[in-house]
Amino acid sequence: MFSVVYITTSKLDEAKRIARILVEERLAACVNVFPITSIYHWNGLQEEKEIALIVKTMTKNVKKVENKVKELHSYDVPCIISFKIDGSKEFLKWIGEEVK
Repeated sequence: MFSVVYITTSKLDEAKRIARILVEERLAACVNVFPITSIYHWNGLQEEKEIALIVKTMTKNVKKVENKVKELHSYDVPCIISFKIDGSKEFLKWIGEEVK
């Protein structure tokens, strides 16, 4: 089974560092990094520029990804949400070959 993990960070360098480590440690096959605007409640209504990561991995690795992100992340409560996915069999096969 395959999953996507969605994560947000406050800075591009932090997002890239997390992404590189997840891929280098074979916890993810690929991580997309892109800028977003987040509107949320945290001690009142907030609107902030953030960086989002979309992590492609095996479902069995989601907890390992979560633990690694918590270890590296600057937020007290980082956004780490996972979704089980289906898709192109060839692409999913590639994910399976790239993660440990």
